[in-house]
Amino acid sequence: MPDLPDDPPVATPGALVRVDDPDDPRLALYRDLNDPAGRMRVDTDQAVFVVEGRLAVHRLLSSGYEMRSLLVDDHQLVAAAGLVAAVRYRGVPVFAGSRALVAGTVGFALHRGIVAVASRPPPAGAGSVLTGAVRSARHRGAPSVVAVLEGLNDHENVGALFRNAAAFGVAGILLDPTCADPLYRRSIRVSVGHVLHVPFGRVTPWPAGLHDIRAAGFVVAALTPHPEAAGAAPVVDLAELKASAAGAGRPAGIALLLGAEGPGVTAGALAASDLAVSIPMADGVDSLNVATAAAIAFHALAAP
Repeated sequence: MPDLPDDPPVATPGALVRVDDPDDPRLALYRDLNDPAGRMRVDTDQAVFVVEGRLAVHRLLSSGYEMRSLLVDDHQLVAAAGLVAAVRYRGVPVFAGSRALVAGTVGFALHRGIVAVASRPPPAGAGSVLTGAVRSARHRGAPSVVAVLEGLNDHENVGALFRNAAAFGVAGILLDPTCADPLYRRSIRVSVGHVLHVPFGRVTPWPAGLHDIRAAGFVVAALTPHPEAAGAAPVVDLAELKASAAGAGRPAGIALLLGAEGPGVTAGALAASDLAVSIPMADGVDSLNVATAAAIAFHALAAP
């Protein structure tokens, strides 16, 4: 488990509030977490997102996001006493109740027993992510890697991909307008909170926005199991991509384009790419899970 961040001084610690009624209006932002469509509306309308589980809440505390409140069951009030204290020391209220109360509020048995609500910032564009990646490349003296996602609408795949990106030092993630929300509860849970520390933004318009990524100094490389569909784009393997990015006149970074499972990268996005990249696989295997393929590519591009 990551260390708790240092506690900044506050004039008044957050209140520890006992709650006994799932209909308590103070718990409104925790209700019906098992209703995806309803939660997406609430998250958007109220500008919030939900973080579930002790590890993810730890990472929320050390992120730049503002926590609004914490809800814990009686067991976690003791088992996670340090985390509860750290939250309160930031002036954030903590609601505590029985396991039945927490389950009745969120809509299911919350085995992790701890869930937080945080403020959702305005949507970010690609510019800030690319600027940060360029700055990182200059600091490291080597090209940065950013992931560009097209059509990934499965929250678990998005969360797993963010976790992999954090593991291999990916500088940021850019999503097309159709990708699932990285700040949805399930994405954050699967990422074990790493979504909260990997910069991300949306690319618009699509796929024309890929030209803006190139203009920022990145080579756009589409990862595809079917390189023969790449058309005029040169086909390279991951080692060749890494070597070319490290050569003379190297780019600021590599923008690795990943498509949804099944359709993969679309023809329009392939046409806007500089290169096509594939991962060799055994005969009879068509493709990999997108998060798995991303992890292989991230590791290959990050390795010394």
